[in-house]
Amino acid sequence: MKAKIILLVAAATWGGLCIPFHSTRAQTWTQTSAPTNKWSSVASSADGSKLVAGIDNGGIYTSTNLGSAWTQTSAPTNMWSSVASSADGTILAATCVGPGVYVSTDSGATWMHSVNTTGYWSSVASSADGRKIVAVDGGPSAICSSTNFGLTWTSNSSPHNDMFAIASSANGNRLVAAAANGGPIYTSTNLGVTWTLRSAPIKYLECVASSADGTRLAVGSAFAFFFGEYTNYSSIYVSTNSGATWTSNAFPDVDGFYSIVSSADGSKLVAGGSEHTYVSTNSGVTWTFLADDDGMSPAAISADGNKLIATRDGGIWISQITPTPRMSITSTSDNLKVSWLVPSTNLVIQQSLDLSSWTDMTDTPLLNLTNLQNEVILSPTGSSVFFRLKTP
Repeated sequence: MKAKIILLVAAATWGGLCIPFHSTRAQTWTQTSAPTNKWSSVASSADGSKLVAGIDNGGIYTSTNLGSAWTQTSAPTNMWSSVASSADGTILAATCVGPGVYVSTDSGATWMHSVNTTGYWSSVASSADGRKIVAVDGGPSAICSSTNFGLTWTSNSSPHNDMFAIASSANGNRLVAAAANGGPIYTSTNLGVTWTLRSAPIKYLECVASSADGTRLAVGSAFAFFFGEYTNYSSIYVSTNSGATWTSNAFPDVDGFYSIVSSADGSKLVAGGSEHTYVSTNSGVTWTFLADDDGMSPAAISADGNKLIATRDGGIWISQITPTPRMSITSTSDNLKVSWLVPSTNLVIQQSLDLSSWTDMTDTPLLNLTNLQNEVILSPTGSSVFFRLKTP
């Protein structure tokens, strides 16, 4: 007979109660060693340790140690507009204004000129495994997709002129795309083969973000220049049902949002412009102004939402919060599956029979690339067993 399961915030048990793993949360920023430059885009691996960053009219740099050291890759000098990374940081993709799309399958050591079509390539996104890549050309409004790491591409009809920003679910099938110059929002469930127009009000859209499963979406708008004068369209629109309905969060006296990033579960959103950064920990229901982070432009976020990479004053900055992961247990046939979001800090899973003596488990968690969760399959023992995650 299986033991009773009780689950709390950061530990799981078979019988009895569990011990939450506590931490002190603080928002502090540390500048990395990235050279001072006009950084246009940054992306990270799921745990936030591996970074890739592009320069406007420059090269592409990578870091394998959270920005402690940076290496300029072999990518040519271009006006890099957007970069994307697989969950493990191995597969990288980048778009640039003019030449097209480049892909690296060896963490940036070498690059392949995947799409050699001149245009205003403004945004790129990829699946967690890096196999599926989608890129947007905001000029002739082409949306190209690849299902084989950029070796071959399919040109999909763009649903609207001036498509500007795009984001992808972890499996690469669900997409959200936004059009600039007063354009609307579109979603796709088949890597851009077909698109659905969504009902969000038309605004000047600059940025989009998606949860790992593609159900929680966010888009940001900025000031727009219409009919000879600027109009304040500074809003964040969020959806919790794959874009079927949207909620608008208006931000008075804000000069627009140019970047928005989302944790894998969609609960944490960080949005910023040239003079402000806002954060939400409840999928955009409420927002907090980070007054001490003026000018931070969020560029990448770890899967658990506790590691944020941003640009400011020509540098690349890191904000790290100690994670308090929420573990979950589900039944799988005669076994149990313990899972948690890929953490931004190294954690080990431990077990105990008496809540007094804890031992590290030898089971290696497997990364589920559809939801960015670490998973361990356990066999019930018939007695109470307690589990927790702790820093090594």
